[in-house]
Amino acid sequence: MPQRISYVPFDDVDERMQAELVRCAEHGTPRPESSAIRAHSERSFWFFADSWQKIFREGVMDHSLKELCRVYISRTVTCEFCGNQRSETATASGLQEMQYDDLLNFEASDVYTDEQKAALRYAQAIAWGPASVDEDLMWAKLREHFTEEQMVELGCFIGLTFGQQSWIRLLGIEHHQYLAGTAAAMAPGFESEDELVQSKQRDDYWAGASS
Repeated sequence: MPQRISYVPFDDVDERMQAELVRCAEHGTPRPESSAIRAHSERSFWFFADSWQKIFREGVMDHSLKELCRVYISRTVTCEFCGNQRSETATASGLQEMQYDDLLNFEASDVYTDEQKAALRYAQAIAWGPASVDEDLMWAKLREHFTEEQMVELGCFIGLTFGQQSWIRLLGIEHHQYLAGTAAAMAPGFESEDELVQSKQRDDYWAGASS
Protein backbone atom coordinates (compact mmCIF):
# COMPACT_ATOMS: atom_id res chain seq x y z
CA MET A 1 0.00 0.00 0.00
CA PRO A 2 1.58 3.35 -1.01
CA GLN A 3 2.07 6.03 1.63
CA ARG A 4 -0.70 8.60 1.25
CA ILE A 5 0.62 11.54 3.31
CA SER A 6 4.31 12.40 3.63
CA TYR A 7 6.38 12.47 6.80
CA VAL A 8 7.35 15.97 7.90
CA PRO A 9 11.18 16.13 7.90
CA PHE A 10 12.61 16.18 11.42
CA ASP A 11 14.57 19.38 10.76
CA ASP A 12 11.41 21.20 9.64
CA VAL A 13 9.76 21.19 13.08
CA ASP A 14 10.57 23.14 16.23
CA GLU A 15 12.60 21.83 19.16
CA ARG A 16 9.56 20.94 21.25
CA MET A 17 8.07 18.84 18.46
CA GLN A 18 11.47 17.28 17.78
CA ALA A 19 11.68 16.24 21.43
CA GLU A 20 8.32 14.47 21.19
CA LEU A 21 9.34 12.71 17.97
CA VAL A 22 12.54 11.51 19.67
CA ARG A 23 10.47 10.32 22.63
CA CYS A 24 8.32 8.33 20.20
CA ALA A 25 11.44 6.74 18.68
CA GLU A 26 12.96 5.91 22.06
CA HIS A 27 9.83 4.73 23.90
CA GLY A 28 7.11 4.19 21.30
CA THR A 29 3.35 3.87 21.56
CA PRO A 30 3.06 5.75 19.34
CA ARG A 31 6.14 5.17 17.22
CA PRO A 32 7.43 8.26 15.35
CA GLU A 33 5.95 7.58 11.91
CA SER A 34 2.36 8.39 12.86
CA SER A 35 3.51 11.44 14.80
CA ALA A 36 5.53 12.63 11.79
CA ILE A 37 2.31 12.56 9.76
CA ARG A 38 0.42 14.56 12.41
CA ALA A 39 3.27 17.10 12.35
CA HIS A 40 1.73 18.58 9.17
CA SER A 41 -0.86 20.10 11.53
CA GLU A 42 0.66 21.47 14.73
CA ARG A 43 -2.73 21.58 16.48
CA SER A 44 -3.45 17.98 15.53
CA PHE A 45 0.03 16.89 16.64
CA TRP A 46 -0.33 18.36 20.11
CA PHE A 47 -4.01 17.45 20.47
CA PHE A 48 -3.09 13.81 20.08
CA ALA A 49 0.19 13.90 22.02
CA ASP A 50 -1.37 15.72 24.98
CA SER A 51 -4.53 13.60 25.01
CA TRP A 52 -2.51 10.38 24.77
CA GLN A 53 -0.34 11.47 27.69
CA LYS A 54 -3.31 12.37 29.88
CA ILE A 55 -5.59 9.40 29.25
CA PHE A 56 -3.27 6.59 28.14
CA ARG A 57 0.01 7.00 30.02
CA GLU A 58 -1.56 8.81 32.95
CA GLY A 59 -5.03 8.62 34.51
CA VAL A 60 -7.08 6.66 37.03
CA MET A 61 -7.56 3.52 34.94
CA ASP A 62 -5.04 0.68 35.08
CA HIS A 63 -2.65 1.20 32.18
CA SER A 64 -2.49 -2.48 31.22
CA LEU A 65 -6.26 -2.56 30.75
CA LYS A 66 -6.05 0.42 28.42
CA GLU A 67 -3.23 -1.27 26.53
CA LEU A 68 -5.31 -4.42 26.00
CA CYS A 69 -8.17 -2.28 24.70
CA ARG A 70 -5.79 -0.40 22.40
CA VAL A 71 -4.56 -3.62 20.78
CA TYR A 72 -8.10 -5.04 20.69
CA ILE A 73 -9.03 -2.03 18.57
CA SER A 74 -5.94 -2.62 16.39
CA ARG A 75 -7.06 -6.15 15.73
CA THR A 76 -10.72 -5.37 15.19
CA VAL A 77 -10.01 -2.58 12.66
CA THR A 78 -6.85 -4.29 11.31
CA CYS A 79 -4.52 -1.37 11.93
CA GLU A 80 -1.20 -3.14 11.47
CA PHE A 81 0.92 -0.11 12.35
CA CYS A 82 -0.69 0.18 15.80
CA GLY A 83 -1.17 -3.55 16.33
CA ASN A 84 2.54 -4.27 16.00
CA GLN A 85 3.43 -1.97 18.89
CA ARG A 86 3.47 -2.75 22.60
CA SER A 87 3.37 -0.41 25.59
CA GLU A 88 6.66 -0.57 27.48
CA THR A 89 4.83 0.35 30.68
CA ALA A 90 2.34 -2.50 30.29
CA THR A 91 5.11 -4.98 29.53
CA ALA A 92 7.06 -3.84 32.61
CA SER A 93 3.94 -4.29 34.75
CA GLY A 94 3.62 -7.93 33.69
CA LEU A 95 1.30 -7.97 30.67
CA GLN A 96 2.35 -11.00 28.64
CA GLU A 97 2.46 -11.47 24.88
CA MET A 98 0.02 -14.37 25.03
CA GLN A 99 -2.58 -11.94 26.38
CA TYR A 100 -2.52 -10.14 23.02
CA ASP A 101 -2.99 -13.31 21.01
CA ASP A 102 -6.65 -14.08 21.74
CA LEU A 103 -8.12 -10.59 21.96
CA LEU A 104 -10.80 -11.08 19.31
CA ASN A 105 -11.88 -14.25 21.12
CA PHE A 106 -11.65 -12.78 24.62
CA GLU A 107 -15.09 -13.93 25.80
CA ALA A 108 -14.22 -17.61 25.35
CA SER A 109 -10.57 -17.30 26.39
CA ASP A 110 -9.20 -18.29 29.78
CA VAL A 111 -6.18 -15.95 29.64
CA TYR A 112 -8.18 -12.86 30.68
CA THR A 113 -9.50 -11.93 34.09
CA ASP A 114 -13.10 -10.90 34.66
CA GLU A 115 -11.88 -7.29 34.97
CA GLN A 116 -10.03 -7.47 31.66
CA LYS A 117 -13.07 -8.97 29.94
CA ALA A 118 -15.21 -6.15 31.30
CA ALA A 119 -12.88 -3.57 29.72
CA LEU A 120 -12.66 -5.48 26.42
CA ARG A 121 -16.43 -5.87 26.23
CA TYR A 122 -16.66 -2.08 26.53
CA ALA A 123 -14.16 -1.69 23.69
CA GLN A 124 -16.15 -4.10 21.53
CA ALA A 125 -19.39 -2.20 22.15
CA ILE A 126 -17.77 1.14 21.30
CA ALA A 127 -16.25 -0.25 18.10
CA TRP A 128 -19.18 -2.36 16.91
CA GLY A 129 -22.20 -0.98 18.74
CA PRO A 130 -24.22 -2.21 21.74
CA ALA A 131 -25.82 -5.02 19.73
CA SER A 132 -22.41 -6.71 19.54
CA VAL A 133 -22.44 -7.48 23.29
CA ASP A 134 -24.80 -8.44 26.07
CA GLU A 135 -25.37 -4.83 27.10
CA ASP A 136 -26.85 -5.58 30.53
CA LEU A 137 -23.88 -7.82 31.33
CA MET A 138 -21.46 -5.21 30.04
CA TRP A 139 -22.76 -2.45 32.29
CA ALA A 140 -23.10 -4.76 35.29
CA LYS A 141 -19.48 -5.87 34.96
CA LEU A 142 -18.22 -2.35 34.36
CA ARG A 143 -19.92 -1.17 37.53
CA GLU A 144 -18.61 -4.17 39.44
CA HIS A 145 -14.99 -3.41 38.59
CA PHE A 146 -14.72 0.32 37.85
CA THR A 147 -15.80 3.70 39.14
CA GLU A 148 -17.69 6.06 36.88
CA GLU A 149 -14.54 8.18 36.57
CA GLN A 150 -12.65 5.13 35.32
CA MET A 151 -15.45 4.22 32.90
CA VAL A 152 -15.41 7.71 31.43
CA GLU A 153 -11.62 7.74 31.06
CA LEU A 154 -11.62 4.29 29.45
CA GLY A 155 -14.47 5.21 27.11
CA CYS A 156 -12.73 8.41 26.00
CA PHE A 157 -9.48 6.52 25.49
CA ILE A 158 -11.12 3.77 23.44
CA GLY A 159 -12.91 6.39 21.33
CA LEU A 160 -9.64 8.23 20.72
CA THR A 161 -7.68 5.15 19.69
CA PHE A 162 -10.55 3.77 17.60
CA GLY A 163 -10.73 6.97 15.59
CA GLN A 164 -6.98 7.34 15.22
CA GLN A 165 -6.39 3.72 14.21
CA SER A 166 -9.23 3.79 11.70
CA TRP A 167 -7.44 6.76 10.11
CA ILE A 168 -3.87 5.42 10.41
CA ARG A 169 -4.68 2.20 8.55
CA LEU A 170 -5.48 4.36 5.48
CA LEU A 171 -2.11 6.10 5.45
CA GLY A 172 0.14 3.29 4.21
CA ILE A 173 2.84 3.98 6.81
CA GLU A 174 5.17 1.39 8.27
CA HIS A 175 7.64 1.08 11.12
CA HIS A 176 11.39 1.72 10.85
CA GLN A 177 10.86 4.48 8.26
CA TYR A 178 11.33 7.62 10.41
CA LEU A 179 14.08 8.14 13.02
CA ALA A 180 14.87 4.50 12.35
CA GLY A 181 17.30 2.41 14.35
CA THR A 182 15.38 1.68 17.55
CA ALA A 183 13.17 -1.24 18.53
CA ALA A 184 11.37 0.63 21.29
CA ALA A 185 7.85 -0.67 21.95
CA MET A 186 7.84 -2.99 18.95
CA ALA A 187 6.06 -6.33 19.29
CA PRO A 188 8.29 -9.43 19.36
CA GLY A 189 9.38 -10.29 15.84
CA PHE A 190 9.03 -6.72 14.58
CA GLU A 191 12.08 -5.13 16.16
CA SER A 192 13.86 -4.43 12.86
CA GLU A 193 12.79 -3.83 9.27
CA ASP A 194 13.97 -7.28 8.19
CA GLU A 195 12.21 -9.00 11.10
CA LEU A 196 9.03 -7.06 10.34
CA VAL A 197 9.01 -8.24 6.73
CA GLN A 198 9.63 -11.85 7.78
CA SER A 199 6.94 -11.78 10.49
CA LYS A 200 4.35 -10.42 8.06
CA GLN A 201 5.05 -13.34 5.74
CA ARG A 202 4.33 -15.96 8.38
CA ASP A 203 1.21 -18.07 7.96
CA ASP A 204 0.09 -17.18 11.50
CA TYR A 205 0.57 -13.41 11.16
CA TRP A 206 -2.39 -11.85 12.97
CA ALA A 207 -3.39 -9.58 10.06
CA GLY A 208 -2.63 -12.07 7.31
CA ALA A 209 -5.13 -13.24 4.74
CA SER A 210 -5.57 -16.54 6.58
CA SER A 211 -6.06 -14.92 10.00
